[in-house]
Amino acid sequence: MVDIQGQRNRQEQLQLLNKALEDGQLVPVQNLLTELKSADIAHLLESTPPRIREAIWNIIDKEREGDVLQHLNDEVRQYFIEQMQPQELADVVSELDTDDAVDILEDLSENISNQVLRRLDQQNRAQIEQALSYPEETAGGLMNIDTILIRPRVSVEVVLRYLRIRGNLPANTDQLYVVDSNDILIGSVALSAILTCDPETQITQIINDDPFTIPVEMDEVEVSQIFERYDLITAPVVDKAGKLLGRITIDDVVDVIIEEADHSLLSMAGLDEEADTFGPVVATAKRRAIWLGINLITVILAALVIGLFENTIAKVTLLAVLLPIVPSMGGIAGTQTLTLVIRGMSLGHISDGNKAYLMKKELAVSIINGVLWALVIASLVYAFAAFKQADINHLHLAITIGGAMLFNLVTGVFVGATLPLIMKKMNIDPAIAGGVVLTTVTDVAGFFALLGLATFFFA
Repeated sequence: MVDIQGQRNRQEQLQLLNKALEDGQLVPVQNLLTELKSADIAHLLESTPPRIREAIWNIIDKEREGDVLQHLNDEVRQYFIEQMQPQELADVVSELDTDDAVDILEDLSENISNQVLRRLDQQNRAQIEQALSYPEETAGGLMNIDTILIRPRVSVEVVLRYLRIRGNLPANTDQLYVVDSNDILIGSVALSAILTCDPETQITQIINDDPFTIPVEMDEVEVSQIFERYDLITAPVVDKAGKLLGRITIDDVVDVIIEEADHSLLSMAGLDEEADTFGPVVATAKRRAIWLGINLITVILAALVIGLFENTIAKVTLLAVLLPIVPSMGGIAGTQTLTLVIRGMSLGHISDGNKAYLMKKELAVSIINGVLWALVIASLVYAFAAFKQADINHLHLAITIGGAMLFNLVTGVFVGATLPLIMKKMNIDPAIAGGVVLTTVTDVAGFFALLGLATFFFA
């Protein structure tokens, strides 16, 4: 268990730091920061308003800046690296693993990035430039090239001697990779086997010649699914010829999983998963204004549909009370299906072979629920109209609300199931646009069904 400042939790640390900063007591703050891990300092920076954040950053030891930067989200990290000179950035990048260095350089303009690269030594520059050549959201952009390679025709004793001379192992090393003279991956050897075998054992005797390999162009989400499915800690990355290029480690996969979860949750509200919680007011307002504008358009469209049936509402004023019910129920049913399908797509569960079954299943569910809740709401409305002694045909009103409910529940589920599949073919992220389109459809369809049936019975 990690002990941080005695037994104080992170929130208590934050309160102590804030109080010390407000009182201008920089020495106690620096002492507190010294006792925190880099990941915790990054968490504190993300959890504080800009003024306090700036003060904390200014008193962090220069040697720790790189470690802290690699744990920050993109927006906060971007704010700090924009204030750093190319030489400062080069010093930071040179101390990081290749994949972490690439994350920082990708946030820079091409001009600044080139300036930083020119200040690195030849070996570091070559490794980072190679990693930068791969798209960001692929296995190549995720991998670390710091990998231990061994030859097949050596003994365990030779490998152990090599490891002792090397002095340290890359983080999360659980496998040593066996390659030929052209760096073509032959297999892997578990580090535990190296440590427990007889020193005279040949590597060929303990090699796993069928390790899980990750193609360099594979999408990072697919990589995370493979790690989850097979409980991997590390996995080698190879090109089309089978040449070993690097490895992906579980810590980077966890980051991908968290990013995907944040993306799925926040995108439905039009928010960026990398947005700064305590970001500038104007920048935050601009981002949200776009999404609010899109939603305003959808609301106006629904209002226009209501306007088409103004005369019907005037004749049956009770409809004004019932208007929110139908689109709301359709929207909820559609959102349930939309979320299920998006999740299934992200996990790789949905394919061409099972789309038809999924559609039939969701439609069957929608019909069952539609009939159930249509009967419930129809009965309630019939009883309410009778209690109010409304001067309308109670049965026709019950049929109107029940029929509209059934129609909109089925419509919402159908759209929720098909929309993500259509958007995927159009290269549109359904997590971002799906919710808006679904809401528009269920609002318009719900109002149209309810008011259309009311017009048929009462106009």
